[in-house]
Amino acid sequence: MPGLILKEDIEKVRAAADLYDIVSADVTLKPSGSGTYMGLCPFHDEKTPSFSVRPGLGAWHCFGCGLGGDVFKYVEQSENVGFADAVEILADKYHIELRYDSNQPQQRQGSKRSRLLEANEAAQKFFVSQIMSKEALAARKLLAGRNFSQADCERFGCGYAPQGWDNLVRHLASKGFTQQEMLDAGLARQGQRGVYDYFRGRVTWPIRDATGRALGFGARKLFDDDTIQAKYINTPDTTLYHKNQVLYGLDLAKANIVKKRQVVIVEGYTDVMACHLAGVDTAVATCGTAFGNEHAKIVRRLISDDKLGALQLIGPGKNHTSRVVFTFDGDAAGQKAALHAFGLDGAFLSQTFVAVADNNLDPCDLRIQQGDTAVRRLVENASPLYDFVINAAIDQFGTEYTTGQMGAVKAVAPIIAQIRDRSLVDMYARKAARRIGVDLDVMIREVQTARRRLRVRDEDAYAPRGNRYGNNGGGDRFGDGYGDDRGAVSPARRRQIEHQDALMQGYYRVDDAVFICEQQFMGILIQVPRAVNRDLFSRLDEESFTTPVFRSLYQALETAGGLPPDETPQGLWLHNLSKAAGPMLEQVINELAVMPLPLPNLDKGGAGGSGSGSGANGGVPGPDGPIDPQANGAANPLRPASEAERQYASELLVRLLDMACMRRIAMWKRRMNLLPEGEEKFRLLGEITKQEASRKNLQAEIYGNTVG
Repeated sequence: MPGLILKEDIEKVRAAADLYDIVSADVTLKPSGSGTYMGLCPFHDEKTPSFSVRPGLGAWHCFGCGLGGDVFKYVEQSENVGFADAVEILADKYHIELRYDSNQPQQRQGSKRSRLLEANEAAQKFFVSQIMSKEALAARKLLAGRNFSQADCERFGCGYAPQGWDNLVRHLASKGFTQQEMLDAGLARQGQRGVYDYFRGRVTWPIRDATGRALGFGARKLFDDDTIQAKYINTPDTTLYHKNQVLYGLDLAKANIVKKRQVVIVEGYTDVMACHLAGVDTAVATCGTAFGNEHAKIVRRLISDDKLGALQLIGPGKNHTSRVVFTFDGDAAGQKAALHAFGLDGAFLSQTFVAVADNNLDPCDLRIQQGDTAVRRLVENASPLYDFVINAAIDQFGTEYTTGQMGAVKAVAPIIAQIRDRSLVDMYARKAARRIGVDLDVMIREVQTARRRLRVRDEDAYAPRGNRYGNNGGGDRFGDGYGDDRGAVSPARRRQIEHQDALMQGYYRVDDAVFICEQQFMGILIQVPRAVNRDLFSRLDEESFTTPVFRSLYQALETAGGLPPDETPQGLWLHNLSKAAGPMLEQVINELAVMPLPLPNLDKGGAGGSGSGSGANGGVPGPDGPIDPQANGAANPLRPASEAERQYASELLVRLLDMACMRRIAMWKRRMNLLPEGEEKFRLLGEITKQEASRKNLQAEIYGNTVG
């Protein structure tokens, strides 16, 4: 049993792991201020981005569900693994060899995730090596018959699982994999005579995640004597593979989906191949299951689906519109699938289309019969899903007869009623009424009745919606007349952002000047500790904070050893503070780490403030120019603070010390009032005089801007 991973190796992984790179494999991130990126949270379903990533700090936090942390915590959450497995996954990705302390064994359940991934990759290589064997002639004929060349098969990883009992099992055993690892990866099954291959006598396709790691396989039947009657089988659900959370071809299509804000959903592996070879490079397919809500979440995060940005404002396939295209057959099964997709459309909030080819051909057969151009035209000429479903319902009735007209109204009204966007309900009701040949009043009455019965939530896609900080996801939060030509932030704008921070945080619901000061100080302390004046900081104590959460956070800081040395890596600083604070304060630290600070953007070429969030390396001038805000700042030493950051931190410190002086003066005056004339009362008067003088000096420092 391996021991604990050595701490220095954990820090090597932390320094190498690129948070932006890791997160953007799952989420389309958009700049939202200097060094800050926003996207749709991968851990809960949301329509407005509340997931904030700060690569320069090595921190992320979701203001919707409250999850957050460093790059290890992200891998733990996304891969559903423990800390040690998260370290090993990242170590494998960045080719870092880990060392273990054999004197401190750690307990784990089941096979390690990294080993299951390795087993799948070994299986994929084995399947590919078999495709040119004599036995695989049937597999080659099937693929060639669908106009796929050998190079095409290599591109998509097509392979062959040999007939027999345990060919793959014996191969993997020779590579050092245990039978339990093969079973856990879904590559083998336990039989009465021992462990045997799950895939036998079939052509195979690797099902990969967005980063290209093989999670499982799909396989098609080739021989009549196959004991499994199903034409297609897939890896059973495992630690790695969940059929409702994977899309075949996502590794090939992801970059183009993000770029074009379009995804084409097809029904099979060969359809994905045909689409990509025909130039439809955003095609993916579900794996043995219908397209569901979990698939929709994956797609929505990649196309960066939002409310106004998803509307079809300028026509099909044009720029600035997100587009989800389903390819269905035009028969009853296809219409049933379309109705199922129709139920998901509210989750998409984007224009969803249906592409049906002539003669109900799927993309693969369409390419064989009519060529690549026909496949591209199929996608380009897709019809809106609403129109497809509504027309399919109407076509079931003979609308030349009165009874048929009423039947069509009754059939189509519940469909139109399910459209949440109120701006579209009336338009589709009018279109359906004209096509059926009935008065609009009849259709509207039935739709409204169905809408009330179904309790459809009313939405307006055209209503403006911004993110929680009011910058609409834009990059510059200060280009609004609040700043001057030097990039400074006006006092009015500063107060506005401070109050927004106070109102929107999730750990202490209060808006007052004392809280705001303590919150902002803790924010800049966590994000840019080198901005804090060490001499002034040494004069603080826990009584300087009245808000319980910040008093506890100050105590955690003291537990962690106080202000960190300047050469401390950014990621290690946050890790040490979070470790000292414990799980109760972890969310507070995560939220403060991504909280915007009311300082000018460094990447505007201003006076050198931290921007909306003070991200380390977020446009921070380096020796050779600005540093890439996507860079892994967690690996770098704590960056030097700008003049604006030092000034703001000192102002906050002075305010905290001033309030502490005020509280001591009040306490001593209250005590004096209870004392008789004498030496103790005279002594307290002297202390009060000293505190009042100290307070005047502090006020002179803040208002005279003399603190450096």
